[in-house]
Amino acid sequence: MSSQPAFLQRLGRYYVIYALGFIGLVGLLAVAEQFGLSSRWIGQIFLFLTIAIYAAIGVMSRTSDVSEYYVAGRRVPALFNGMATAADWMSAASFIGLAGTLYYSGFEGLAFVTGWTGGYVLVALLLAPFLRKFGQFTIPDFLGARYEGHFARIVGLFAAVLASFVYVVAQIYGVGLITSRFIGIEFEIGVFVGLAGILVCSFLGGMRAVTWTQVAQYLILIIAYLVPVAILSYKVTGVPIPQAMYGQVLNDLGVKELELFTEPRENEVRRLYHLRADEYARKIADLPESLTTERIAQVHRVGELRAQGAAARDVSAAERALRDLPHTPDEARVKWERARQENQARTTHPPAHAEAHPGIDRVARDNARNNFIALTFVLMVGTAALPHILARYYTTPSVRAARRSVFWSLFFILLLYVTAPAYAVFAKWEVYSSLVGSNISTLPHWVASWGKVGLVKVEDINGDGILQLAELTINSDAILLLVPELAGLPYVVSGLVAAGGLAAALSTADGLLLTISHALSHDLYYKMINPEASTQRRLVITKSLLLVVAVVAAWVASLRPDSILSMVGLAFSIAAAAFFPALVLGIFWRRANKWGAVVGMIAGMGVTLLYIVRTHPFFGGSMEDAWLNIHPISSGVFGVPVGFFVIAVVSLLTPQPGPKVQALVDYVRMPDGGKKRR
Repeated sequence: MSSQPAFLQRLGRYYVIYALGFIGLVGLLAVAEQFGLSSRWIGQIFLFLTIAIYAAIGVMSRTSDVSEYYVAGRRVPALFNGMATAADWMSAASFIGLAGTLYYSGFEGLAFVTGWTGGYVLVALLLAPFLRKFGQFTIPDFLGARYEGHFARIVGLFAAVLASFVYVVAQIYGVGLITSRFIGIEFEIGVFVGLAGILVCSFLGGMRAVTWTQVAQYLILIIAYLVPVAILSYKVTGVPIPQAMYGQVLNDLGVKELELFTEPRENEVRRLYHLRADEYARKIADLPESLTTERIAQVHRVGELRAQGAAARDVSAAERALRDLPHTPDEARVKWERARQENQARTTHPPAHAEAHPGIDRVARDNARNNFIALTFVLMVGTAALPHILARYYTTPSVRAARRSVFWSLFFILLLYVTAPAYAVFAKWEVYSSLVGSNISTLPHWVASWGKVGLVKVEDINGDGILQLAELTINSDAILLLVPELAGLPYVVSGLVAAGGLAAALSTADGLLLTISHALSHDLYYKMINPEASTQRRLVITKSLLLVVAVVAAWVASLRPDSILSMVGLAFSIAAAAFFPALVLGIFWRRANKWGAVVGMIAGMGVTLLYIVRTHPFFGGSMEDAWLNIHPISSGVFGVPVGFFVIAVVSLLTPQPGPKVQALVDYVRMPDGGKKRR
């Protein structure tokens, strides 16, 4: 133990030097930009240099020791484990998606901040110290030991892989957004380019490499998150403390919202979108005849333009519109319904940013409040059940260190979460005061740049050449990334934000890929298929599976299945329903047995997945089939209570666990003195 302080001091010194070096790089690039260094070079330097740093850490931390590969040798100090957990936690959803969600949802978006932060209280009180006391490598490990056999392990393995896979797809999608925008390559190619940066750490050194890389990534992402909004706060208010000043801007924003929402041209634009939505509804109702009519009209239009000698650009646009027409009535119904919903969404003004639970009537307000509560609950419980987060507490030297690690995790996460609302307010203020009302022909260059990757869209539907709020669409995943350009800051700040977003996505993706590969190789292959496997063979299986899962996840991400935050929310619901009841009852209720756990986990997860399929548009579902109008992102609110109820009932109807399992429960729950009873 005497060497621990020296070890901490040495680590601290290394990372302080690293952080100062990164800050120096930012300053150097800022100077170089003033002397003419192009934005393309700045973006590439930020992204490739930071990936090179992570790769170097991964190479230096490579290992063939099973304990080091799975749990970093159980010797990560609480402070650094807290920092690594924060990086593992603050994924692309937190770094990229949260500010955009708060931008559009205002008060309602605080459910994410409240739920995710509150979840760590549950982790500290209910799970982390007890799982560390248990030891081993994975969450399915605990389920297999606590619930006597492989049935619970198999169900836990499936749930861990499913939840982590949905989560990792969102991270790789975020990587694709960043690389495609700041390196200038196609989104689908950017996904696989970023994948190389993800694999280099987790593949070579497992949890040891990922842990020390995540500490480095946290330093970059928190610097990248705080610097731009501090500059923007100084620009708008004269004080570079956004967390303290955004309340003042929020008050001004409320006044600006009233001005925009009563502006005559704004209301005219929304009326035009209403007419377009009605037209789509008519075409859907008249299928298949309307599709035939639409195709004939487009063919005639192409012919007329050619006959009139129209500009090549106009002819090309008409030909593209003809090619893009749906090929079948079913395809047309799906495509036109999506277009109808998009246009319908523009017919009404967005809710005031500070309005709690907005709605046009009491029913709508009640629905908003219920969804806020459901989402907060799911995010809290899901946080306490995510396998890749819980696995981090296996890496600490002791139970006490695990508890301290949760405290440090919350502290480092706090720095970002108290800043996210400020980001949303300052970004919305810049859009409402500087962009809306501008001449469309003189819009900033970044509008076209982000338009190329499909994240910003401008449509002059009333043809007046002036940008109204309803004519501007900014994808929620792009809000944070474009804030520096939106505010007219030097491009080096944009590169810094991109590096931070990449660090957030890579850190979480590494942890998730390890969770999936460890579950498959350790819990499936080693524990159930080949218990005699050598250490070398186990690591080869782990790395092979990691590579396969990563490539499949990148392919799914290239399909752009949904927004980052929505995908992550689904992962939380799945994890909450599958794991939380079984883990909590497994620790605090001796009577919980394997049949209760197996049936309860399947029932909770089954209800959650059924609800997602019934209500999520990606699976062809509709909110018309929703229960209590709860959105699919909060589907776990139904699965969690079902899980608790089924585990309790089935456990009481079947034989109680054996003495060995009950002794394990006592051991896990007792303080350090419990070692005497082991």
